[in-house]
Amino acid sequence: MISIKSSREIDLMRQTCSLASEVMEYIEPHIKIGVSTLELNDLCHNYIMEKGAYPSPLNYHGFPKSICTSLNEVICHGIPNKNDILRDGDILNIDITTYLNKFHGDTNKTFLIGNVSDEVKKLVDVTYKCMWEGIRQVKPGAHIGDIGAVIQEMAHDHGYSVVEEYCGHGIGREFHEEPQVVHVGKRGTGAEMKPGMTFTIEPMINLGQRHCRLLKDNWTVITKDGKQSAQFEHTILVTESGYEVLTLRKEEDPHGPK
Repeated sequence: MISIKSSREIDLMRQTCSLASEVMEYIEPHIKIGVSTLELNDLCHNYIMEKGAYPSPLNYHGFPKSICTSLNEVICHGIPNKNDILRDGDILNIDITTYLNKFHGDTNKTFLIGNVSDEVKKLVDVTYKCMWEGIRQVKPGAHIGDIGAVIQEMAHDHGYSVVEEYCGHGIGREFHEEPQVVHVGKRGTGAEMKPGMTFTIEPMINLGQRHCRLLKDNWTVITKDGKQSAQFEHTILVTESGYEVLTLRKEEDPHGPK
């Protein structure tokens, strides 16, 4: 069943989502060559706890850290590690979810480390635009399938592939709720959007093939062909007339890139 949030619940969602975006802004200056992903995890963990919140990933089904750090060919759910040191030319996705006042707020961003190749820069740029193209489909009466359809079209137009095994999700009192928001699909299919629904849109776009492999830690997902993968994520509210991006960061336009 898809949860429809009350006005009070929406206010609480705004607070936790605002904190998640604040943590992302806080960690950005620390993401640089020579830093380990474990250091980034610890900084985020301490920041979240100091704000009276809790990092949702920590101990979620046994996940051992407070954020996900997905480096280069890692698609999602990378585990912060002291041996994963950022190097020139890397890309790194940081995925942050906060639990505040009994509600979750979820966002992620792919960062460029040093001198990234033009080919990979373009992948990251297009992935961000894919997320926003999906966000722009959100309005009452539209369907969840509309989101995946436009993301898939844009990614394929640039010669990229879309990961199908992992998807966006409803969010609120639970970290993962209905509906599933798949990033491929057909217009007019899936659940109908209604005001008060909150869910994430978080496309994972690969430079090579879409196929993935789960590592032995049972969390880290990598591309089968070893090529880079990029991802961006926002938590979205369906409003009476369209959408509100609850995890919007200060540097972002509320309507996305032109």
